[in-house]
Amino acid sequence: MEQTVEDYKLIFEKEGVYLHTNAKRSNQDTTIPGFIRIVERAGVPALEWSPLEDEGRSAPAVLYTKKDGEGGEDDTNFDPGYEPDWAVISTVKKDREHVPVKDSGQWSFSLPLSELYSLRRARFSLGRNFLVLTSRGGHPLPALHFHRGGTRELFRALQRYIILDQSPVEGRLFLAYPHDSGALSQSFDKLHLFDDGGSDLVSRFIQDPYATTFGGFSKVTNFFRAALRPPGSPTHLRTAQDRSLPPQSDEEPGFELINCGVELGPRPDVTRGEPLDKWEEFLDPEGQVKNPERIKELIFRGGVIPSLRKEVWKFLLGFYPWNSTFKEREDILRAKTDEYFRMKVQWKSVSEEQEMRNSLLRGYRSLIERDVSRTDRHNTFFSGNDNPGLTLLHDVLMTYCMYNFDLGYVQGMSDLLSPLLFVTQNEVESFWCLTGFMELVHQNFEESQEAMKQQLLQLSILLKALDPELCDFLDSQDSGSLCFCFRWLLIWFKREFSFEDILIMWEVLWTRLPCDNFHLLIACSILKSQRGELIGSDHDFNTILKHINELTMKLDLQTVLQGAEAIYLQLTACKEIPMKVQQVLGLYTPSSSEEDSPDSQASETQRLLSQSQAGAAASSNSACGPTYP
Repeated sequence: MEQTVEDYKLIFEKEGVYLHTNAKRSNQDTTIPGFIRIVERAGVPALEWSPLEDEGRSAPAVLYTKKDGEGGEDDTNFDPGYEPDWAVISTVKKDREHVPVKDSGQWSFSLPLSELYSLRRARFSLGRNFLVLTSRGGHPLPALHFHRGGTRELFRALQRYIILDQSPVEGRLFLAYPHDSGALSQSFDKLHLFDDGGSDLVSRFIQDPYATTFGGFSKVTNFFRAALRPPGSPTHLRTAQDRSLPPQSDEEPGFELINCGVELGPRPDVTRGEPLDKWEEFLDPEGQVKNPERIKELIFRGGVIPSLRKEVWKFLLGFYPWNSTFKEREDILRAKTDEYFRMKVQWKSVSEEQEMRNSLLRGYRSLIERDVSRTDRHNTFFSGNDNPGLTLLHDVLMTYCMYNFDLGYVQGMSDLLSPLLFVTQNEVESFWCLTGFMELVHQNFEESQEAMKQQLLQLSILLKALDPELCDFLDSQDSGSLCFCFRWLLIWFKREFSFEDILIMWEVLWTRLPCDNFHLLIACSILKSQRGELIGSDHDFNTILKHINELTMKLDLQTVLQGAEAIYLQLTACKEIPMKVQQVLGLYTPSSSEEDSPDSQASETQRLLSQSQAGAAASSNSACGPTYP
């Protein structure tokens, strides 16, 4: 950098600081080596990173400036020539007079220390540190990976200009203040640590070669990179634990990873049981089920044998009440059959001319016909052309549009119906079982996707409590939103396991034991099983997504279910389980005043960092398995 002495002064410099870009172009490196520097330009201190290839340039290609409306220059014609995976600027300037910008140089940045809001430092067991910084404008910079150490020295140099104050609720998060700031004397509530600026939780769409493998679920499967990651969210960051300086140097092997203040006990051993193979003995002379909770527990432990599924599933999915008699069930079946065919006649009687003037119904029919032709065609019940099973699949889905016209048909619903139709072998029964199933998951298919965003958030809360190191790694690779789990949660792992395994998994989940969100614990179990592969390999965002997608049909169901239940027992046995985790597990229900409070409407940062410790009910860890309420 050629600057006059008056304009430029180098304060600190460290080589071997890498930027992981997750670049999508074949001619771009995904890991770029460079320098991190603290410099003074005309007396203004700034933190800068530039790649090795840019040495000799007069200034970085991209500079931070004031937010819109706060003054400062901006160049509306500036086009960096790429779309970064992170929002780096609010307005930009360029300096290209002397040296043309190289591809790698486009990742350079310069951040005035007065604009530094927070930083986080973490270290994996692999021995590499990384830092992520966030500006006061709410923009997280990409993770800076210190392959050769140096974060402690950088902290020390930064303290020449700013105060780094440890967050009271997150040991690895540091807030930055100028030395003359009075902010430190304010209460924690006035620091605005949790302000999200009203940003939308889903701020950017992602175009990615592997996103198409998640299926074409219109309305609901738009793939988001930044889901649950609002600008300004400190959860983008990972830092050290000391209030002013990291206690150990980067080269010390004894760095202790903070576990969010929660020490989990050992994970108990869990055994699966035999499937439910007796039904009549649970019925009294009138046909009422004598002990439905015991039946649910047996199903949770081992599923149901195939010959009983047709009958038992109708109870699990609410077609028959558990306390109904033989006579009452006959009446229910008769009434439900009449109601079904009344709705079926509604769409069957629509003429072609009428349908031409009903674009909504025409659109539903088109989607259904397309999806039916490709749903579970490997299964003999749906294979071949002119298969009556395909006709039933089509008719039930069209009738559901009449039953719930507001929701209608959304791609993915055919995946939910096909196992029901396969088991019941009956059009009417499969329809009413589908309505019961949709009562549990209909919000997954709503266009707003609020339920899906909420579930991804809850999954991140659980995973952070279970394995903060894995969360750190995923964050560093821009995968902390867990958006690669979207399809898992949308259709309850339908495409991840074999058809027979899904029959078992779903009947386990329909028991709602040990909690309503057991499907999230199943997702945690899968992610934990892949921990070594994810952290132990040189993965980036694309390869993480590819690896997760390639798990299809390779997972052992019983192992996954054992792991999920063991995770539940491990968490509930912890006496200091965070309140947010309690809420996900159904162990704590906030009062109406808490639900209406501003905190309940907060961003992911608020949800993850405002965890307070509260007692939780302990659960038995016996080998035969606990009894769930």
